[in-house]
Amino acid sequence: MIREIVKIDEEKCNGCGLCVPACAEGAIQIVDGKARLMADNLCDGLGACLGDCPQDAISIEQREAEEFDEEAVEEHLGGQQEVNPQPPRSHAPHAGGCPSARIMTFGPESATGTGEIAEGPPTEKRLSKLRQWPIQMRLVPPSAPFLQDSELLLAADCAPFAFAEFHQDLLAGKALLIGCPKLDDGRAYLEKLTAILRHNKIRKLIVAHMEVPCCSGLIALAQQAIAASGADVPLETVCVGIGGDLK
Repeated sequence: MIREIVKIDEEKCNGCGLCVPACAEGAIQIVDGKARLMADNLCDGLGACLGDCPQDAISIEQREAEEFDEEAVEEHLGGQQEVNPQPPRSHAPHAGGCPSARIMTFGPESATGTGEIAEGPPTEKRLSKLRQWPIQMRLVPPSAPFLQDSELLLAADCAPFAFAEFHQDLLAGKALLIGCPKLDDGRAYLEKLTAILRHNKIRKLIVAHMEVPCCSGLIALAQQAIAASGADVPLETVCVGIGGDLK
C-alpha cells in the first residue's frame, strides 16, 4: 500500500539519538551510529519524531510500505522490556543516544537519589528524591524500566520551582515526567503518555499542575491518555499555587 512513513536522511543524521525516545512505537533505533527505521509496520507515519531531530534529518514521505500494525508494535515494545530489565543503577546510553536521553535509575541509598532528609536543623542539606533520568516526557521512552509498576507523577515544568516541598511531598517514591501543556507539542505528549500507560503497569497517575488556566491541559492530557490506552489507572490531581502553596 502507498502511505505516509518516516524517512531518515543518513547523511544528515549524526546519531544523537533524540529521535529514539520521541518514537512511542520504538520504530527508530541507533544502528552503527545512525538512526534507522527498524520496520515499516512499526511506524504510524504521524511524525512525532520530526521536531526532535536537531539535524533536520527526519521527514515524512509517501511510498509503498507495509501497513502500520499495532500488535507488532506491542510485541516489539514487549521485547524491549524483556531485554532491558531494570538494573540497580545503569549508566548505559539507551539505544546509543545522546547523554540527555540516557536511561538511569538511582538506588534508594544513593547520595544523589532517594535518601531521607538529613537529621538535624532544617538548614542542613536535603537529598533529592529523584530516582531516574531522563525526566522530560519527550525523552522518556515507553520501555524505560523505571515506569513499570510505578506511581507516575506528571508534573508541569513550573511546579518544582513554585512548590518548595516538591521532592518530599510529591516526588518521593514515584517515577517522574515533566512537560508544559502550553509550550510543547500536545499531540506528541498524548501519544507518548498513551503508550506509557498501555505498555506498563502504572499503579496511579498523579498530575501536578499550576493554578494558571493553561496548565489544566495536563489534566485533560492525562484523562485522554487513560481513555485511549484502555488502562484502569487511578488519576489524582494536585494544584500548585503561583505563591508556592497547594490549592
